[in-house]
Amino acid sequence: MPGLIASTIKTNPMGRWYIEISDTSKPEKVEICLDIVEYEEKIAAMGKEYNGKIEVVWSADADVTPAQIHEIRQQIMVYEAEQEAIDNSFADNKDPLI
Repeated sequence: MPGLIASTIKTNPMGRWYIEISDTSKPEKVEICLDIVEYEEKIAAMGKEYNGKIEVVWSADADVTPAQIHEIRQQIMVYEAEQEAIDNSFADNKDPLI
């Protein structure tokens, strides 16, 4: 059964966004992520309990701006493109005899 992870975009008093994540089956355990790399690492760690099978549900607090949401989306797309390039590079350099 896949795990359900809640990802909530929030804003600190300084106006900087962060992402709060929690496993909905363990709402007492909350992780704070200050950037997308940290977010991806913590999501992967949480997903290990479910053998990587998770569903992420996004939300945002009312004080989060559209610009902040756009920034997060852009950073996620860049991160995913970088990871795909790394994966493709590894696959291209893999020795078929091994």
